[in-house]
Amino acid sequence: AEAGGAGVTAREREIARMVAEGLTDRDIAAQLNISPRTVDRHLRNLFQKLGIANRAALAAYAVRRRWL
Repeated sequence: AEAGGAGVTAREREIARMVAEGLTDRDIAAQLNISPRTVDRHLRNLFQKLGIANRAALAAYAVRRRWL
């Protein structure tokens, strides 16, 4: 899954970028006008799609993919 981030939506990329910038779920939710639960769901989807386990790994992935 790591190879190309296949299947990652534009919204998921946006959230990954915000995580990499250090924003909390609550911060992300406020900026995107969605609920923190929705942010959490996007993150769980990302973790599964990319085969990663946590926010730090997601941030590193986003940096490597030049999503920032």
